[in-house]
Amino acid sequence: MGKRSGTLETTLLAIELLRRIPRNRKVTAEELHAQVKEAGFDRDLRTIQRQLDLLSEHFHIERDTRTKPYGYSWQKNASGLSVPGLTLQESLLLRLAEEHLRNLLPAHLLKSMDGFFAQARQNLDPLGPPSLERDWPAKVRVVATSQPLLPPKIDPTVFETVCEALYGNRYLTVTYKNAGGGVTTSRVTPLGLAQQGPRMYLICRFDGYDDNRALAIHRVQAAEGSTLTFKRPKGFDLKQYDDEGRFGFGDGKKVRLTFRIDKDHGHFLLESRLSEDQSVKDLGDDYEISATVVDSAMLEWWLRGFGDAVSRVRRLKIRP
Repeated sequence: MGKRSGTLETTLLAIELLRRIPRNRKVTAEELHAQVKEAGFDRDLRTIQRQLDLLSEHFHIERDTRTKPYGYSWQKNASGLSVPGLTLQESLLLRLAEEHLRNLLPAHLLKSMDGFFAQARQNLDPLGPPSLERDWPAKVRVVATSQPLLPPKIDPTVFETVCEALYGNRYLTVTYKNAGGGVTTSRVTPLGLAQQGPRMYLICRFDGYDDNRALAIHRVQAAEGSTLTFKRPKGFDLKQYDDEGRFGFGDGKKVRLTFRIDKDHGHFLLESRLSEDQSVKDLGDDYEISATVVDSAMLEWWLRGFGDAVSRVRRLKIRP
């Protein structure tokens, strides 16, 4: 492929910047510089600043000069930059992705998608022409499996810093307040991010230790990313960490669990099994369930939740 002309490169850069300027919040030239660099535009910061100043003169872009670094955003009633070829079906997928994956994507990637998300929301505006795609979000919902709880408040600056350090494999210094009220400041190696119900957890390793810990992000009072990078531990696997019951307050040890449950409460276990090797005995009014599971506090809470409907609980330890 031939080299693109300077005029074409400048035009493509301008379009890329326009797509990434958000609504309802400010973005700095430094942030846009990092985003377009990842998109393949190798320009210095001063070039990006000049482009933004030029675009602000010709488009409905607000340039906030009250504090440095300056912030840029589309004006409230501006139409913005439309994303060509974004169908209603694609808009629907993007809308659902924005709603359900917002806390699981790196902050800078979410920012780079702002233009697409805004266009998707506009395409699915319920005040627009009737369509089956516009009706779909009102037809689907993720429902809670336990008592719904409001998510704890997370400092957005802390969350963004944590995500950026995790994404870039960079060390992170966190000030953490534990459940007992104690506050410590430590350098950690961020390894994973998990959402459990309304809570978000950072899985990490503290300096000088090789065991993995889960920190509730809403308890992180301050976070500072380092410029130093690390190599991810070869033995760490987030899926395995979850499979071992670590988020259920277990230590990964498995047991052969056997218990009786009355049929009114236990029928669902015939459809949603506890494990692949689950076995069921029909005892008339009860079922006897046997399954290999990870022993954890969450398992204990689950069993106790059935009250008198569950009896004769036995756990047989399984040797590794």
